Amino acid sequence: MKTMTCKQLGGACDKVFKAESFDEMAELSRAHGMQMFQEKDESHVKVIQEMLVLMQDPEQMQKWLEAKKAEFAAIAVD
Repeated sequence: MKTMTCKQLGGACDKVFKAESFDEMAELSRAHGMQMFQEKDESHVKVIQEMLVLMQDPEQMQKWLEAKKAEFAAIAVD
């Protein structure tokens, strides 16, 4: 099991996520982001808007994703 925060995953807060795989970690982060967006949390809405801009450039999005995957891989198992 590995641990990352919302901020480490590109988010806006220190909420902690624990997951076995990067895909599982990404899903936990995505669900949290959706919840915060629905609650109109300003800091999360801002980073979601920034992510939507990033997603318009597939090459930059791929670089961002690979960097997050590498960060996950480098984390020691709890």
